[in-house]
Amino acid sequence: MDGGGGGGEGITHRTVAVNGINMHVAEKGEGPVVLLVHGFPELWYTWRHQIHGLAARGFRAVAPDLRGFGDTDAPPGVSSYSIFHLVGDLVALIDSLGQDQVFVVGHDWGAMVAWSLCMFRPEKVRAVVNLSVAFTPRNPARKSVEYLRSLYGDDHYVCRFQEPGAAEAEFARLGTALVLEKFYTYHSPDPLFIPKEGWGSPDTEIPLPSWLSKDDIKYYASKFEKTGFTGGLNYYRCLDLNWELTAPWTGAHIKVPAKFIVGDVDLTYHTPGIQDYIHKVGFKSYVPLLEEVVVMKGVGHFINEEKPHEITVHIYNFIKKF
Repeated sequence: MDGGGGGGEGITHRTVAVNGINMHVAEKGEGPVVLLVHGFPELWYTWRHQIHGLAARGFRAVAPDLRGFGDTDAPPGVSSYSIFHLVGDLVALIDSLGQDQVFVVGHDWGAMVAWSLCMFRPEKVRAVVNLSVAFTPRNPARKSVEYLRSLYGDDHYVCRFQEPGAAEAEFARLGTALVLEKFYTYHSPDPLFIPKEGWGSPDTEIPLPSWLSKDDIKYYASKFEKTGFTGGLNYYRCLDLNWELTAPWTGAHIKVPAKFIVGDVDLTYHTPGIQDYIHKVGFKSYVPLLEEVVVMKGVGHFINEEKPHEITVHIYNFIKKF
C-alpha cells in the first residue's frame, strides 16, 4: 500500500469493488474528497501533481484508473463502456468512500463523464472543475460520430477508432510508448487525423516536452502494455450508443457549480462554433451555475500535466469556496 505505483511520496494504492468491476484507486490527503477523473489515453497518473498539491492544501485527492485503463478491470464487450457504466462506476466509488457529496475534476473523457455524473446525479457533486471538454447539449437530430465524419472525414481519430481492432493493430505496429508520445506531444489546434495508410513510422523519435519525462512514458507504457488500448477505445465506440441512451436528457441542464479551463492550443477549443458557444450565451445557459471560464494561453490538450501548479491552484481557488 506504499507509493510503489509511481507518482511520488505518500500516494497509497488500493483496489475497490465498484459496479461489478475492480477499480484501482490512487489517493493522498485528508479532508473533503476531490475525485480526479482522467481521459484518453491516460491513467490516475495524469493527476500526480494535483494529488500532491490538493493533499497539501487540506483535501483528500482520489484518482481512479477508469474502467478499461491501467490496473482497473477491462470488460471485453464494447457496450460495457457506455456513459451509464462509467458514471455508475463513479457513483459506486463515491459511495465506497462513505461520502454523500464530493468535488469532481475531469479532463478529456473524464470531463465528459464528470458532466454526465452532474447531469444524472447532481446531489453527489458539491462542485465540478472540468478541463478541456466543455459540456455540450445532445443534438437530437444527429449522432455524434456521423457529425464528426461529416466535418472531418474518415481519417479523423474518432472515426478511425470506431472499427474494433483497427486502431489496436496500428498501435501495435507503432509500439505502445511511441503511440503515447504521439498523443501526449500533440500540441496543435488542428484536428487529429490518423490516416488509413498508417500513423507514421515505428522508428520515429519524438522529443518530449519539459513536463513529460522518459520515466513518465515508461510508467504509462507499462500499464498500457498490460491492459491494452481496447478499453479506452471502447469509450469512442460507445459514442453513438450514448447518443441513443441519453435521449431522455435532451435539453437537460447541469445544475452544479462549475468552472471550466481550457488551453487555447487545445484541439477541443477549435472545433467549429465552440468558442462562440463557450464565451457567449450557450455554455452558461446549459450550465447556469458556471462561475468561471479560464483560457490558458499557449497551452495544449494535456493541460493538467503541462501546467501542473497552475491547474492545482485553479482547482483549489474554486473548491475552497464551498
